[in-house]
Amino acid sequence: MKRTEGKRNMANRIIKLSAAIVAAASAVGKYEYEGPLGDTFDLHDSTDKFGMKTWEKAESEMQRLAFNTALAKASVSEREVEALFAGDLLNQCVGSSYGLLDFDIPYFGLYGACSTAAESLMLAAMTCGAGYVSSCAAVTSSHYCAAERQYRTPIEYGAQRSPTAQWTVTGAGAFLVGRDGRVRLTEALPGIVVEKGINDASNMGAAMAPAAADTLLRYFRQSDTSPEEFDLIVTGDLGFEGGSILCELLLAEGLDIRSRYNDCGMMIYDRERQDMHAGGSGCGCSAVVLASHLLPRLERGELRQILFVGTGAMMSPSSIQQGLAIPGIAHLLRLEREKEMMR
Repeated sequence: MKRTEGKRNMANRIIKLSAAIVAAASAVGKYEYEGPLGDTFDLHDSTDKFGMKTWEKAESEMQRLAFNTALAKASVSEREVEALFAGDLLNQCVGSSYGLLDFDIPYFGLYGACSTAAESLMLAAMTCGAGYVSSCAAVTSSHYCAAERQYRTPIEYGAQRSPTAQWTVTGAGAFLVGRDGRVRLTEALPGIVVEKGINDASNMGAAMAPAAADTLLRYFRQSDTSPEEFDLIVTGDLGFEGGSILCELLLAEGLDIRSRYNDCGMMIYDRERQDMHAGGSGCGCSAVVLASHLLPRLERGELRQILFVGTGAMMSPSSIQQGLAIPGIAHLLRLEREKEMMR
């Protein structure tokens, strides 16, 4: 079905935000801690279980730990947080609902696949900026073993992975969003679901890349900006396969982002030493990279402004079994260091 011109015009609208990231925290597993960004993460567990008996309970515990750590960093109690936006890869988002069960905070469960970190931050910033609440939180996670059991085969099966396959990150990221902070959320462009016939669950980068290209093209056309105006344009998580496809798609449209581009799935692992094939993926990937690597760089002034594009493959176990093509989504956020802090 073709979009009407009116709908397309609405889809092109950039949302002006007035919110900030007050604090952020991360919890990761063994391979993530052993990767290039290992020293930046707040918490890690070499067993990937975080003291729990199942992988799913471990994912919930990561969310609880990450959120508690973010609260501690900001010296904020849970009573001061007025809304929680959270999601994960598990069916019915049980990782989030169980992980955040003990917090007496209104809860909004989200599913955006690997784009959930960007989606939750966008909704939190819109809610705060509109004045409905003064403080809210965005939390998301993924776990390699839980995701493999749900979407592919249990790890005990020992299935061989495709070269285009990405490794689901074991990690959780939590963000506190308010009206004042060193890193501002200034613009958002919600994604549009895009499906280009890719039905290979081992090549999610190819399924998500067209959605990322659509969002970035819409943003640059509507904002009248160029890639060179940003210190970094980062996706999460296309990996090496999808990142390459994204750059090719944009080049075909006359837009070259290669000098400013990176991807959270490329950054979190050492591709050669850790043999993660096409890189990292999962809700936790962009969440922990943003929380513990990109935000500190913005706070220190190493980066002034970035475009953070959360990409997701909107599939389910049932859709995979039925051979359906995989729709992609890409939500964009513009993050800037507080101008007064740059002087």
